[in-house]
Amino acid sequence: MAASVTVIGGGLAGTEAAWQIAQRGIHVALYEMRPTRQTGAHVSDRLAELVCSNSFGSKLPDRASGLLKTECQRLGCLLLDIADQTAVPAGGALAVDREAFAQRVTDVIANHPRITLIREEMPTIPETPTIIASGPLTSEALSGEIAKLSGSEYLYFYDAISPIVTLESIDFGIAFRASRYERGDEEEGDYVNCPMNRDEYEAFVDALLIGETIELKQFEREDPHFFEGCLPIEQIAARGRDSLAYGPMRPIGLRDPRTGKRPHAVVQLRKDNLIGSLYNIVGFQTNLKWGDQKRILQMIPGLGSADFVRYGMMHRNTFINSPTLLYPTLQFRKRDDLYFAGQITGVEGYMGNVATGLLAGINTARLMAGEEPFALPKTTMLGALCHYVTHAEPTNFQPMKANFGIMPPLGTPIKDKRVRYQTYVNRALADLEAAVEAAGVTTGTASGETAAP
Repeated sequence: MAASVTVIGGGLAGTEAAWQIAQRGIHVALYEMRPTRQTGAHVSDRLAELVCSNSFGSKLPDRASGLLKTECQRLGCLLLDIADQTAVPAGGALAVDREAFAQRVTDVIANHPRITLIREEMPTIPETPTIIASGPLTSEALSGEIAKLSGSEYLYFYDAISPIVTLESIDFGIAFRASRYERGDEEEGDYVNCPMNRDEYEAFVDALLIGETIELKQFEREDPHFFEGCLPIEQIAARGRDSLAYGPMRPIGLRDPRTGKRPHAVVQLRKDNLIGSLYNIVGFQTNLKWGDQKRILQMIPGLGSADFVRYGMMHRNTFINSPTLLYPTLQFRKRDDLYFAGQITGVEGYMGNVATGLLAGINTARLMAGEEPFALPKTTMLGALCHYVTHAEPTNFQPMKANFGIMPPLGTPIKDKRVRYQTYVNRALADLEAAVEAAGVTTGTASGETAAP
């Protein structure tokens, strides 16, 4: 049977959207241009490949990211199930073996009876029901078509990737295993920590400030906007000598076993695969040239002989001006059967990408069934996120990730942060349940013949 819906992009949002639609009995043509055309950031042809961190954020129920996961789980999220199946220890976070995760997603999607996976670039926007989830590295041809359709200019920001080192090359005479405040599931901690004293930190900052970075192209030099949530470490260091110590190198909740004291600063590394042979340097996105990058990062105590299996790099990310183009249902304002999902909408974070793909998939299926689109309450995390990116000030629009600050305030102010967050959670889950029941929304598993893995 011919496909009824086209999904463009085989990343986190596109695969989730395609599965949600197919589970509801509708055929999908899923276009992914890799490996025919590579992006410069991906390294394989697998669907849902993670190119930055391997963490989906906090899984604690009273955290913003944890709440978003709970909401997605209630709505029958495929990729969240697969993330749980391929998880690696990471304390209170949900981190995955990135190769196992992407391979499992690829297998499920490629073998779904109602999904046709097409390994070609889709350079145009079909006139039939479509979801554009082409991601931050949308091809030039498709970008041009979206620009023509929207009549708007694209906004750009530049995202940076963290380096990865081998476990065996870390010096555990200096580095130590621990989670902040001794949290985590492993007795010895889920993170590897490299402590710095004041002199070591100052020398490291000095090196960063004079390190040579990869030269940007002319249009990038003229408009070098960096997304605040993913700044390169050299950019953070340039904002002030203590910026790193209060940012990705903050030492709170950790004690150096050699001294029994809290270090001046600390660099954390997190497992990047299930067997624990690879570790990524948390929050250390960088655009340093590889020679300087190796030299400077090996100044970190414990990484003097680090073997880098991947260096950090920066690549251009693209997102649309969603406040002028989309409804909170992720529907394009000028065309009812066109939806956008994922990072191209200005939603940041892996779970945000997955969640918007889930919502776009549900709403496209509802459109095909002649039903009204499902708009989540603003009191839910996903509803607040979609409302934010579609109602922000267009002239200053920047990507946003899940956080309690975008949710409507509580009726009565609560000073205790943990109590306040838990109250947000309780309200969100109650309102989600009421909205799901009122709209008659069923989960993908319940609606189709093919259950989640």
